Amino acid sequence: MNTLYGFLLTTIAGFSTMLGTILVFHKKNEKILICSLAFASGVMLCVSLTDLIPESVNLISTKYNTIPMILICLIFIVVGILLASYINIKLPIENKKGNLYRVGVFSMLAIIIHNIPEGIATFLASTSNMSLGIALTIAIALHNIPEGISISVPIFYSSNSKKRALFYTLISALSEPFGALLAYLFLSRVVNDVIMGSIFSIIAGIMIYISLYELLPTSLKYNYKKITIMFFIIGIIFMYINSIIF
Repeated sequence: MNTLYGFLLTTIAGFSTMLGTILVFHKKNEKILICSLAFASGVMLCVSLTDLIPESVNLISTKYNTIPMILICLIFIVVGILLASYINIKLPIENKKGNLYRVGVFSMLAIIIHNIPEGIATFLASTSNMSLGIALTIAIALHNIPEGISISVPIFYSSNSKKRALFYTLISALSEPFGALLAYLFLSRVVNDVIMGSIFSIIAGIMIYISLYELLPTSLKYNYKKITIMFFIIGIIFMYINSIIF
């Protein structure tokens, strides 16, 4: 029964990403695009700094003392940033769709990488402690919504295709229960705190890169810089409050 609840909670957390697609059903508006990109950027940066990195520190510190733990975290954060940079350089996107389409596809790839270990963690937590699993599911669901925005809005605005925006977001949503499936079939006996901590540091590096080098700069290219900064800050505050509550 706990296994069933684990899959159910992980699926709920993953599919909350689809709520971020609601903006593609609104008439196109440049300000919506700008606000969405800036808000998602703030959320991703805050998730990295207040959630992923602290969780990585906690996990790695179970096996290592302070200095090695800090070095391991920093090394894997840099690995994440370099990996994201490499993927961005090598990402084959048609030029006619422009940079905005690239941002959406790149966000999708990064969030898939993010959601798989997140699904593993949610499944393992839910099967061992139901209350912890529910709290974790709510927290993940809240930050998955703006992650869905970061995929669907750029894809829709660059390709003018709701179906494509929905499909790409759905792929990222499915990666969370896929992580739960991996945990159930293979990883529950293999994954340890150091491995999960290292993975979280890599993901933090990837999401910092997306936030500061993709989403925020793309939003700033438009002539609404005050709105961009305001929604960037709102995204940070939203995620910070979420981290305090849950």
